Amino acid sequence: LILIGGFVQLLAGFLAFRKYDHLGGAAFLTFAALWSSYGATKVLSAAAGHTEGFTAGSVAFLVLNAFLIILASSFNVVLLCLTLAMELLTVCVLLFTLENLPLPFEIVVLSIISVICFYGATASLTNCMFGKDLLMMGPPLLTVQSSRKDREDPLPCVCPKSHLTSGLRTIAELLNTGAVCGVPTDTVYALAASCKHPQAIEKVYRIKDRPQEKPICIFISNLEQLRAAAPPISPLLWEFMENVYPGGIGCIIQKGEWLKKLGVGAGYSRVGTQDSIMIRVPDLTVLVHLIDMTGPLAITSANPSGEADSTHHDMVISRLGHKLEGVLCDGESDEVVASTVVNCTKIDESGITIVREGCIPAGKVMQIFERVKNR
Repeated sequence: LILIGGFVQLLAGFLAFRKYDHLGGAAFLTFAALWSSYGATKVLSAAAGHTEGFTAGSVAFLVLNAFLIILASSFNVVLLCLTLAMELLTVCVLLFTLENLPLPFEIVVLSIISVICFYGATASLTNCMFGKDLLMMGPPLLTVQSSRKDREDPLPCVCPKSHLTSGLRTIAELLNTGAVCGVPTDTVYALAASCKHPQAIEKVYRIKDRPQEKPICIFISNLEQLRAAAPPISPLLWEFMENVYPGGIGCIIQKGEWLKKLGVGAGYSRVGTQDSIMIRVPDLTVLVHLIDMTGPLAITSANPSGEADSTHHDMVISRLGHKLEGVLCDGESDEVVASTVVNCTKIDESGITIVREGCIPAGKVMQIFERVKNR
């Protein structure tokens, strides 16, 4: 029984630490040590009659548990009652080592602990299973107001959450008015600007310190948008794009007036080069919805030119947030490197060439192409 009790207390402490409940974890580890000491005292007394060594330990537990009582009063009533009961158990241990423990007192203390532990375990399990406070644990008796939020520096730009519809609308409205925002993609975080606002695309170059000779690609939400624009694309290229979109492969194709039908608009001269444009369909639901609300977006990685890619919205905010109007926060990115770029401008004559190997290995891209070509 003593071993089972100590194991249960250790397990409760371990689970509390796993949930980042440091107070609960420290309390239950202390209770496990106290319970084991209580059992050891009883066993040694029965075996050899030597309990003097546990007297000092009992006093130490009394002091330690007193601090836990103060801390537990700011947690909930059940934990507070348990720490109070454990203080009484420590008194039992101390009296036992002094050979002055009344048996009725010990029975009452152990009964109280049993009732509290049973109720606490039942309430925690029930509330966890149903996601509601069906069995009350009691409010904290002491509350400490934290001024952490007041101490934190305000965010440098609007930073809504990606899983909120309102957050998506906020970023879409900013982009539609000519703002530059950080957005998640299916690879790493990117800077986005509406293709309808060439001044926003120019701002992207200034934000990143990006050389003007480096072209910016565009993202669309699906391949049907491209079909509707009717670009002069061969059947082989259509077949290849159908096999790589959506995903982390961007195709460079011939530029033309058809881009304006796609919705590129006034930003035509600021995306791609004079003769070509890289187009990608991302495999990320939130970004696809955003593009549906804004039209094609000019996209480039969200990092100062020459530096590592941003793989979390916090990196975008800390590095470039003061230069942006907004960042759509989506946590960790799916990849640690950008997309793979493939030149498809001469796909019918000489095949494709890998311009930049990214999250999709070059060998896999070539396998896809060979399979499509042979078919």
